[in-house]
Amino acid sequence: MAITNFIPTVWSENLLTALDKKYIGVANCSRDYEGEIKNQGSVVKICGVGAITVSDYTKDTDMSAPQALDDTVTELVIDQAKFFNFQIDDVEKTQCTPKLMDAAMKSAAAAVADQADKYVYSLYEGAANSIFHSDLYDGTLVDSILSARQILYENNVSDSTEVVLEVSPTVASVILKEKLALGDNEVLDNGYLGSIAGCKIFVSNNIVRTTSDMGDVKYKCLMRTTRAIAFAEQLSEIEAYRPEKRFADAIKGLHLYGAKVVYPDEMVTLDVCIPA
Repeated sequence: MAITNFIPTVWSENLLTALDKKYIGVANCSRDYEGEIKNQGSVVKICGVGAITVSDYTKDTDMSAPQALDDTVTELVIDQAKFFNFQIDDVEKTQCTPKLMDAAMKSAAAAVADQADKYVYSLYEGAANSIFHSDLYDGTLVDSILSARQILYENNVSDSTEVVLEVSPTVASVILKEKLALGDNEVLDNGYLGSIAGCKIFVSNNIVRTTSDMGDVKYKCLMRTTRAIAFAEQLSEIEAYRPEKRFADAIKGLHLYGAKVVYPDEMVTLDVCIPA
């Protein structure tokens, strides 16, 4: 692709489409609050209302005055700014397939999505509840998953609400073994591991992993509704240019985004440990 054929709007849309295909953590967030994000530090306001009172109705009796609802405003700050900047040498272009730039942009999308997912999973401390599973290999991981789901039930997260469980590859392998032992042969597809207790299970290599001084490894897996975390993004800039000191085409882009736990009662951190 010649640099003269570069159309920023089209390529921005193509990159965002590629990002959506790569996301796991972000894909399981609420994206309803995305508006005009101009720069890093922009604030997205998330509005909500308080609880509504339900009263007994008595025939031929006037109802009480309408309830004045309490409104709430939560601010989601666009505090993350990531960029990519790569070039393809003119010689490389002549020696390789003409679709080299397309492949490079897909690779850029994967790298950008990887960073955004890591940021989403770093919010695990925002969960209102957590469950500690002391030994990943003790054969009772499904029990802990059911306990986490019970917490959400007690927080009024019903079966009609979409709930996801996001785990690391190591934890995923144990879940698969336990599911197979239960006779569940659901097929894997695009990071999706099937479901347990109505929770759709996804595997991501970006789940936070910590190691204690004693050598214990902990994976901060998340069970949450798909509205528990809000995410907003903007591909702020994407430009094509010719580097002054190179015979090459180059593209640089700026990705702005932010995320916030807005429904902490609808998220549980499943702290899965591998003892040293």
